[in-house]
Formats: sequence, C-alpha cells, structure tokens
Amino acid sequence: MILAPAATVLAALTVACGNGKADTGAVTVQQPVTGIDWRVDSLTVGGTTRHAPASARLRIDADGKAAGNLGCNQFSARATVHGDRITFGDLRTTRMACGPERMDFERALARALTTGTLIAKADPGKLTLTDGDGDRVHLSGNAPG
Repeated sequence: MILAPAATVLAALTVACGNGKADTGAVTVQQPVTGIDWRVDSLTVGGTTRHAPASARLRIDADGKAAGNLGCNQFSARATVHGDRITFGDLRTTRMACGPERMDFERALARALTTGTLIAKADPGKLTLTDGDGDRVHLSGNAPG
C-alpha cells in the first residue's frame, strides 16, 4: 500500500523541519511588528482596560515611519524598532474634535505610545505594547501581504 511509505516520508520531513528541541517539535516563528496594519483593540492604563474606537489603528514601516489613527485623529511619527523595543517620536496629529469618550481614549493612547520605550510582545495576529509603568496597548492585525 502507498500510504505507509508516504506516512514515513512525512514523519521524517516533520522531524527534519522541527526546531531541534525535544518537546513537541513545533517550529516557533517570530511575528514581525513592521509592515502590518494593526487595529488597536484596547488600552489598559492603571489596571483599567478601555476598548478602542473602531477607527484606532497603527502601522510601523521598516523605514521607521509610523502612522495611524488615535481614535479620532490621524497621526504620524518616527518609530525606532530594536528587537522587542519600540520608541515613538513626537506624534503629529490632525486636530478634529470627537465626542468626549473618543477624545479621552485618544489622549490616553497618545500618552501610552510616547512615554518612553515600549516592550513589544508579538504573537501570530496579536501585538501587545507595554510601557515602563505596565500600561498596555493591545493590537491585532494580519500578516503583511
């Protein structure tokens, strides 16, 4: 029967493509941070999590250009990415006015992005940016196309 030899070949390829660890043989792939259109899902500040407006977005390009939407206003900035560390420069924003909730969220997100170096934890389709105070920006996105 052809199935038995095929299964043997597949098993050998699976082992050969593993990560060399004796655990599950799973291959760990590092999720990129740049080149992805991230949607801001929520922001946790001082232990309180607030859901983001649907318009809140972030993108960091490989050349260090960052842009997006803080919840009401568009923004752009320079971003430096070194491994899991991200630092944003001053944000340049449009100056539209929205409702109080959106403006409060926007101010809190802008502060979280610019208070210092952020630690990025990237998993497939998810990104968490944590500042020195433990406040977190939770994002989701798709792999670059």
